Amino acid sequence: MTIYQVAARAGVSPATVSRVMNGARVSAESERLVRAAAAELAFTPNRTARRLRRNHSEVIALIIPDIENPFFTALARGVENRASAGGYSVVLCNTDDDPARESTYIGIALAEHMAGVILAPAGDASDVGRLVAYGRPVVAVDRSLARPGVDAVTVDNRAGGQSAAESLFAAGYTRVACITGPSTVETAQLRVEGWRQARDRHGTGGDELLRYADYRVDGGRAAMADLLALGEPPDAAVVANNLMAAGALDALRDAGLTPPGFGLAVFGDLPFASFTRQGIRVVDLPARELGEAAADLLLGRIAGDDGPARTVVLRTDRSPREKK
Repeated sequence: MTIYQVAARAGVSPATVSRVMNGARVSAESERLVRAAAAELAFTPNRTARRLRRNHSEVIALIIPDIENPFFTALARGVENRASAGGYSVVLCNTDDDPARESTYIGIALAEHMAGVILAPAGDASDVGRLVAYGRPVVAVDRSLARPGVDAVTVDNRAGGQSAAESLFAAGYTRVACITGPSTVETAQLRVEGWRQARDRHGTGGDELLRYADYRVDGGRAAMADLLALGEPPDAAVVANNLMAAGALDALRDAGLTPPGFGLAVFGDLPFASFTRQGIRVVDLPARELGEAAADLLLGRIAGDDGPARTVVLRTDRSPREKK
């Protein structure tokens, strides 16, 4: 079975069949016709020959910090959906925000001739230079990289931090703290900047109400306990990811506090069914859409798009919703 037979059955050119099988962009109707014809004829591309022609496999690497976090699970699903539709498989790599582990996975992606990499960077110094040097496309997702030639897909974290804090001030809370991730991670800093904008507008508290943690449950628990031990503790907090929020709720419960008695605004929905969501404001994050957009960019680069690097910024929920 050849692509010429598939093209004849679909009523398109062999070049169109090739583009569909290689993950390049064609019209939705052309893709539908080609895939239907391929299914009818039981056509399977010769993957070994294609790899030799292209000097890379039909596999992409997705390198993320924490697969146990539902946010990254949803992001991975978005990547896999798009990659599979384009004829690519996805290898999932978990770094635990460790730059050394991240560097190891990047080396594996090169050694295995993977077609490209989607990366949620572990920090500012993520080692993507080798990928760029070898001509392997790389897309940063959730967190951008200040490096020429690297596409990025992020959310508007600054606006999200501001809207989360504003929602708490609007509800009548006056000392709104912020628990964010590591200072080396872009998302953590941008969410702090948004919180500061709202805090400065309302003129209550300062950076004594700011705590950096590790984007994990234990980090959120310790940060909240530290804030509650202040001589003048906060009456509300913006928490920059869902796992830290789970830990922060533990600390509040230990202190005899619960939302909405203590205000809480969280980036991303809480991960554990055992936690009540009542009274908690949630900034919805478009995790699956992030993954889909990152995969679309990467597949375009693999197919030959050599235009300038692009940054796609998706909006967060401008009005955090309170769980009932």
